[in-house]
Amino acid sequence: IATRAPVLVCPAMHTEMWEHPAVQENISTLKRRGVRVLAPTAGRLAGGDTGEGRLAEPADVVAEVVRILAGGALLRPSGASAPSDLTGRRVLVTAGGTREPIDPVRFIANRSSGKQGYALAEAARARGAQVTLVTTVRRVPFAGAAAGVADDLQPIEVVDVETAAEMAEAVLTRSPEQDMIVMAAAVADFRPVQAAPAKLRKAAGVPEIVLEPTVDILAELGRRRNPGQVLVGFAAETEDVVERAAEKLRAKGADLVVGNDVGAEGAGFSHDTNAVVIVSPEGRIDVPLSSKRAVADAVLDAAVARLAGQDANLGKPPAARADWPSPTKEHS
Repeated sequence: IATRAPVLVCPAMHTEMWEHPAVQENISTLKRRGVRVLAPTAGRLAGGDTGEGRLAEPADVVAEVVRILAGGALLRPSGASAPSDLTGRRVLVTAGGTREPIDPVRFIANRSSGKQGYALAEAARARGAQVTLVTTVRRVPFAGAAAGVADDLQPIEVVDVETAAEMAEAVLTRSPEQDMIVMAAAVADFRPVQAAPAKLRKAAGVPEIVLEPTVDILAELGRRRNPGQVLVGFAAETEDVVERAAEKLRAKGADLVVGNDVGAEGAGFSHDTNAVVIVSPEGRIDVPLSSKRAVADAVLDAAVARLAGQDANLGKPPAARADWPSPTKEHS
């Protein structure tokens, strides 16, 4: 009561307590008085049961503090209500790492778990979008109460693929009808020219595996996209993240490229948290270490701004833009 600083309340209690009318009335009173409330999530509770009332994840709490101090909606934790700014829009998201067969047993792959792609799909659905997820990783159940979305939202269409070629076909055939495409998948750059029909035997010696490039899906989307369609790419890097993300933005014709230092602690593949830099023709937005759902909302915030036509350069290829910034220029 004595402070004039912003106040954030992160309640945690058993489901019956959280749902009690007295508690909900008190929460409403706090909100009317300007107190920020980060709602609890669903999960395992102190008494051993499961339900609504679990304390929000620490990364989400930090993300909400950062958002409040920044005075904007750069990071939106999973416990917060989502905007409806994608209602009526079609959004396609890719997730996971492709597998390129060497023989019936072995394949070339990467460490992508698909968690960031799933978070993006769930976040887009929560904002009202009709979502298609093209993924190499099937997670069951996909979405529901844990995603913090209303039951009356449209279900996510899940398209299962395995190889880069299968992902390219699935994405490119569906791309003309999409308002936004987010290429979060880690697609292999190369594949064996020919997969062996039977398992390669150790006794036969070290095999010679000849590689060939796969289809550059992001670049192809950049060449084919409809006017007004927003295209978001990802760049998984281990060094010079901002510079390489900016190079990818120039080369592929995307609106945004999300640079991801996959070697940083707590970020990148397999983690539940991530830290990224969103690179656009105007500069960059740094998203600190947060839950992958919070990162997903930050990416969608930037993409929705472009979809709404706030940028006069919307739809123009980056190479044609005279106002291309230094990759170190930051948004004010």
